[in-house]
Amino acid sequence: MQNRMNTFPPRAETLARLEAHEWDLVVIGGGISGAGVAQQAARAGWSVLLVEQRDFAWGTSSRSSKLVHGGLRYLKEGDLKTTLHSVRERNRLLREAPGLVEPQSFLFADCPGRKPGRWLMQTGLVVYDLMAGQRGHFHANLAATQMIAPGLAPPGLRGALVFQDAKTDDARLVLRVLQEARRLGATSLNYMAASGLRLEHGRTTGLDLQDTLDGKTYGVRARCVVNATGAWADRLRAGAGSKPLLRPLRGSHLLVPFWRLPVAQSISLMHPRDGRPVFLYPWEGATLIGTTDLDHREPLDTEASITPAEVDYLVDAVNDQFPGARLTPADVTACYAGVRPVLDDGQKDASKATRDHVVRDESGLITLTGGKLTTFRLMAQDALALATPHVGKPFERNDAPLFTPASLLNPRWSPAVRQRLQARYGSLAAPLCAGAQDEDLECIAGTQTLWIELALAARHEAVEHLDDLLLRRTRLGLLLAHGALEHLPRIRQLCAPHLGWSDARWQEETARYRALIAAHYQLPGATLPEFE
Repeated sequence: MQNRMNTFPPRAETLARLEAHEWDLVVIGGGISGAGVAQQAARAGWSVLLVEQRDFAWGTSSRSSKLVHGGLRYLKEGDLKTTLHSVRERNRLLREAPGLVEPQSFLFADCPGRKPGRWLMQTGLVVYDLMAGQRGHFHANLAATQMIAPGLAPPGLRGALVFQDAKTDDARLVLRVLQEARRLGATSLNYMAASGLRLEHGRTTGLDLQDTLDGKTYGVRARCVVNATGAWADRLRAGAGSKPLLRPLRGSHLLVPFWRLPVAQSISLMHPRDGRPVFLYPWEGATLIGTTDLDHREPLDTEASITPAEVDYLVDAVNDQFPGARLTPADVTACYAGVRPVLDDGQKDASKATRDHVVRDESGLITLTGGKLTTFRLMAQDALALATPHVGKPFERNDAPLFTPASLLNPRWSPAVRQRLQARYGSLAAPLCAGAQDEDLECIAGTQTLWIELALAARHEAVEHLDDLLLRRTRLGLLLAHGALEHLPRIRQLCAPHLGWSDARWQEETARYRALIAAHYQLPGATLPEFE
């Protein structure tokens, strides 16, 4: 039985229940797609198990561009359906998850000779606003543009178009959806790999699982299995003899200190080199710059990494818009790269490949892949519509709220602190934060993260490795220089009592985390300093 707060129960307790009965649905994949499927299925009253081979949100769902957007760029490709669905789901998330999904103003510089041009862009924004049922864009003249975006000075600047979208902490959004799934009765396990499908008469009837922490194996029975493994989806399908669907694309990003590139708007642009969309915007106390869109040919089980060419590409994009900034790679605090599960539609240009999703029923294995973070709820409902005949229980598409209302917090705490904790923990905010002291509610310098978030993650959120804590439960490994290694003494003091790690285990985790940061979250070839 999960505890009354619906935090992650002890791992041993969950493992003991894996083989106890036949599950209505087993979901493979702990990113936003899998979390959405688990939440929607649990709401329908199905018994649901979700397993993730690494950590929750380890893949694309912690390495996205952090944008909850309507897909303005897809209008140019004539993909009206994706844009319409995205705009409506964006507005839903803004209403239901305030503080976790936040409005973000975007600015597109109006310069002669730069595609797509003011009038084409403005036409697209009119359609965009009509889909959203609101007017959210306007044209700013040169003086107004220089006021709202100081330092913006691409060649020929004569004004800007300003429009509205949204942003989020993608990994925390996954955890919040999983929290709702658990509240509704779903079970979820990280570090549990699906090693193979169980078949009877050619139909999927369960899974063989392996605990990647201790190597133990389990066999689970299921009426239906959903493959929501993102860029890894073809691997499981290949075991069932199906042809590949995906074209894995790598998107890389840079983070720089906010003081080094202070922007209140998201600056959206077409790269002067190749016309691809690039952006930079304020995120969690830093400035985030992205993104590239390249075919990813490295092994998917290895963490993706940015290349020197991608670093130069993104830095050049910033300096084109803010020539006075004179940004260099030395200004970069951290970088990260993720692999997107994009459908292979034969497009030569990676940036033009469709961002729609696909759902396939292959003898009781339902594959859900492609798509966008913003539309995860609709994607989940499409998958469950196909799963229904196998499960034999009803499921109806619905517009019920995704999230339960956040609990009320101590009114003497600042509004910013209350909103942040409510955004991340929803209905659990009050019981989790009961007894918090003033020092727990202080921000970690250079970020918007509160010290209490570390202890809450260590105690309640299934942290198995140090990178779970610093790259996904919190984002300190991205926001602070050198992956926050110099803060480890205080982090250990806060978290060790809850993690139960010995001195030897802590040293092992520190070494493992340091190697991970050096290889995948710092500039290529960078060397980390030593910290005591």
